[in-house]
Amino acid sequence: MGVFAGGGAEIVEWHPPEEPAPRGEHDAVVVLGGSMNVDDERDHAWLAPEKALLRDLLARGTPILGVCLGAQLLAEAAGGEARRAGAPEIGWHAVTREDDAADDPVLGALPPRFEAFQWHSYEALPPPTARTLARSEACVQAFRIADRPAWGIQFHAEVDHATAQGWTRDYRTDPDAVRQGLDPDALLRETARKIAGWNDVGRALFARFLTAAATPA
Repeated sequence: MGVFAGGGAEIVEWHPPEEPAPRGEHDAVVVLGGSMNVDDERDHAWLAPEKALLRDLLARGTPILGVCLGAQLLAEAAGGEARRAGAPEIGWHAVTREDDAADDPVLGALPPRFEAFQWHSYEALPPPTARTLARSEACVQAFRIADRPAWGIQFHAEVDHATAQGWTRDYRTDPDAVRQGLDPDALLRETARKIAGWNDVGRALFARFLTAAATPA
């Protein structure tokens, strides 16, 4: 998240399992992922108030960027849903930007086709009024909520090399990665080749979100 600090933004971090939501108005909100799923409220009671917070932020028109689980929570808060995908996407997967996304201020600058780092078993189903901005073979990869400065991305634009290495080495904690027969050594080698270019893409995406958040509607 260095792009936020580098852009002069004041960052307020919130760890939902550990503390209540920060009070006051916020100029923009980024909702990141987690190992849990969007429907795990029995084991993670904080999911319900986080969804309520997202509904409130949407009603206020607060700029939001949801990433992976954050995108799924955003889709549900906006009137869509999230569900288990037909197949997990773990590792590097091809994503295609939709043609009519070219004018989107956050996703429009992405290449028409690119490889993205992924780690998810659920998919976001944004409401019918949302604009789909990118897809993979498995699911929607990016969307914007209609009439709101709110975007969701299923891929991990925020992940750095150390984080990707940690997830990969700890893959046995993810039953879907084990069932898929993930080869951690192969994924580590692939990530070492691709992560620098991917981080360039991610930094640019988050910078565009900051610019969009600061632009009057």
